[in-house]
Amino acid sequence: MLLRFEGDILYKQRQLWKDPNDVLASWDPTLVNPCTWFHVTCNNDNSVIRIDLGNAGISGTLIPDLGQLQNLQYLELYGNNMTGTIPAALGNLSKLVSLDLYGNQFTGDIPAELGAISTLRYLELYSNSLNGTIPSTLGNLTKLVSLDLYQNKLTGAIPTTLGAIRPLRFLRLYENHLTGHIPTSFGNLTNLLILQLQKNALSGSIPSSLGNIKTLGSLKLNENKLSGTVPLEIMSLVISGLTELNIANNDLAGTIRSSKFRVTTIIQDKARTA
Repeated sequence: MLLRFEGDILYKQRQLWKDPNDVLASWDPTLVNPCTWFHVTCNNDNSVIRIDLGNAGISGTLIPDLGQLQNLQYLELYGNNMTGTIPAALGNLSKLVSLDLYGNQFTGDIPAELGAISTLRYLELYSNSLNGTIPSTLGNLTKLVSLDLYQNKLTGAIPTTLGAIRPLRFLRLYENHLTGHIPTSFGNLTNLLILQLQKNALSGSIPSSLGNIKTLGSLKLNENKLSGTVPLEIMSLVISGLTELNIANNDLAGTIRSSKFRVTTIIQDKARTA
């Protein structure tokens, strides 16, 4: 029976968690229906569609069995003290809309399997201790609106495949250890409002293709190893609403002061005379 099966999974998870605030006190395995438990929401068929345990003071690891909650749409576990790795089995959650695991202590890789969740709109994994590379499979998440992986320990290049996520509005990868170039494919993200890549080790030039993103309001590339000059296509974004541009502390040549456009909040590299 599906109801009992889902209740068994959730109770198994509860047993592995430390719950000093007793927020899971209602998770009683003797009840047939987990839909009566606090912080659990079900659909009309009494199948679990939401788990809301943000800022609950819970610690412990996630069990792979969570990937069997076949109707789950929202997994909200942010702001706790979760440890261990993110189970690859979460990639089986084929109806998931929001995966909010930020503000925990997760380690290990971002599972490439998450790229199989075609329904996903919000992937929030920031402020953990995740390492390894950003999976190229995340480019398959073509309904994604927000991708936040900042403040982790991620390494390697930014996958060019992320440029295929056309609905993306927020892309924040800052404060990692990312290397390589900024993908020119980012110019395809024509709904993007915020692009923040600061405090990494990115090199190469700033792609002129970013000038295609007329919706962009914030572009932060400071504290990398970028070189070359700032493309005029970037400065033209001022006309369409770019209000925050930070390129400080790179290896950029020249200055953008010669542009006839001005961004009031701009922070830039000093002009080089050598």
